[in-house]
Amino acid sequence: MSETYPDAPCHEPGQSLIGAPPQLADEPPVVFQSQWNEKYVELLDSAKIAIVDDEELNIEVVQGYLEQEGYQQFFRTTDARQAIPLIEQVNPDVVLLDVMMPHISGLEILSIMRADSHMCHIPVIVLTACTGPDTKLQALKLGPSDFLSKPVDASELLLRLRNVLAVKAYQDHLANYGHELEAQVRKRTRQLAESRQRILHCLARAGEFRDNDTGHHVTRVGKYAAIIGRGLGLDAQRIDLLEQAAPLHDIGKIGIPDAVLLKEGKLEPSEFDIIKQHCAIGKSIIDPTSPHHLQPDFAAAEMSTDSSTFDEFPVMELAAMIAQTHHEKWDGSGYPRGLAGEAIPIEGRIVAVADVFDALSSKRPYKQALPRKMCFQILEEGRGTHFDPRVLDAFFASIEEIIEVQIQYADDVS
Repeated sequence: MSETYPDAPCHEPGQSLIGAPPQLADEPPVVFQSQWNEKYVELLDSAKIAIVDDEELNIEVVQGYLEQEGYQQFFRTTDARQAIPLIEQVNPDVVLLDVMMPHISGLEILSIMRADSHMCHIPVIVLTACTGPDTKLQALKLGPSDFLSKPVDASELLLRLRNVLAVKAYQDHLANYGHELEAQVRKRTRQLAESRQRILHCLARAGEFRDNDTGHHVTRVGKYAAIIGRGLGLDAQRIDLLEQAAPLHDIGKIGIPDAVLLKEGKLEPSEFDIIKQHCAIGKSIIDPTSPHHLQPDFAAAEMSTDSSTFDEFPVMELAAMIAQTHHEKWDGSGYPRGLAGEAIPIEGRIVAVADVFDALSSKRPYKQALPRKMCFQILEEGRGTHFDPRVLDAFFASIEEIIEVQIQYADDVS
């Protein structure tokens, strides 16, 4: 069904089709007024307008009205079958859509647009000579932005188009603002994560400086633990927490007297008892709410933590657990609680291997660094007694990565 204007306008070049500018009473709603005043000229220059009508004359008339107002970008078709491809390609700011067209109706086009996630937000102004209530109701159910009857009044078209574009500009602004906020949140979250990691590392190094003021022991242990965790098939999030928490395993050394901690040579049994206290001290530092905080009998401290304390701080919960269990042994002969087998948390078993390997292969006040081959041999001798065999297998299966970390983070021996 063809819809045409009975009298196409005749005008000289440069002559206005619409006469005087719209009156103030016809201005956009107040909520959009300030945005529109600032964006009006920009919208005229940048607004992309798609016009779909099976009559070329209708398109020429509508485009003529809009060009006189200052709009410049038009994308048009008289073949309704090309409407959707055109809209997908152009992504217009508004579509002026005829209803009664051959092959596919404007209502079908509108229905397709509203069902598509990429096109559903594009404003559509329906232009039609069919003003019957059924047609209008059917169109309105599909969610057009506006509905105009043909022949279209130029002033009404311009005002309605301006309002539609103002609303879209505001919606685009909100969408862009939302994306900007999301980007800022992601950036801030990343900065907070980096700050947390640096604080954890500084805390770990504070303990390490007591007996190793130039080394990278805590860094290596964290990276060794992550490598072993990957070999055991732990998920990425758990591995990340493990790498962050493992460096705090010896934070309890802060509470050990220098005379014992820095002693050269073999410790007396009483001195070794003092050294063993660093496990419980470490947990007390990380978990200051512990009921055993600063009690004399650190070895009797319970391993469990108040989960409510750490609900929002899983890395600290894990660090407290590792600090207390990394000297437990697979056969139950370790300390402070004599846990055995799988009663020892897997992270504690992992750090046990990582820590012992690094202790063996690094220079300490009481010994020289051992050759790598000898370190491997000592670890193997502890299989099934000191170390979980499965964890040890994961360590040796990734030995090339382990050595690479050892070389990259070698201590400054100058």
